[in-house]
Amino acid sequence: MNTEALDLGEDKSLLLVDDDEAFLRRLAKAMEKRGFEVEMASSVVAGHAIATARPPAYAVVDLRLEDGSGLDVVETLRARRPESRIVVLTGYGAIATAVAAVKIGATDYLAKPADATDVTNALLARIDTLPPPPENPMSADRVRWEHIQRVYELCDRNVSETARRLSMHRRTLQRILAKRSPR
Repeated sequence: MNTEALDLGEDKSLLLVDDDEAFLRRLAKAMEKRGFEVEMASSVVAGHAIATARPPAYAVVDLRLEDGSGLDVVETLRARRPESRIVVLTGYGAIATAVAAVKIGATDYLAKPADATDVTNALLARIDTLPPPPENPMSADRVRWEHIQRVYELCDRNVSETARRLSMHRRTLQRILAKRSPR
């Protein structure tokens, strides 16, 4: 990728927060080649400290970290620097978590494995442009499962309440949740 083509603005600061050290180092190196000034953190505590002391113009935050949720770092960034562009990365792609990330203030949401080009495109995407259609859209079964998971999360993981709201028998819902639960 040609770094001259990237318009990063005057502030090129980028915070990367991920507990996968190898991935963090590879992404940092690739983002530096693209012109970003990278700071790395491998925990919520370290990410929070950097976001508070030196809120960056850009951030890439993993959703699930060993010491908590990356959404805590997103909230801190949004409070300290409202105009920052934040991308949430996760290996646990689910619509419910994507909605939560965007509501808190993430600019975009990417499922792992995402490469440096995907991350750069998400960070620099204009807000008023629509993303291209997905290469491999979710199947109807997957969309149904995601909807059930979202309602389940919104009901605080209460099976009876979720079943009532979905007009589904509780035992049927329990079978669906047990059969399709991602790790």
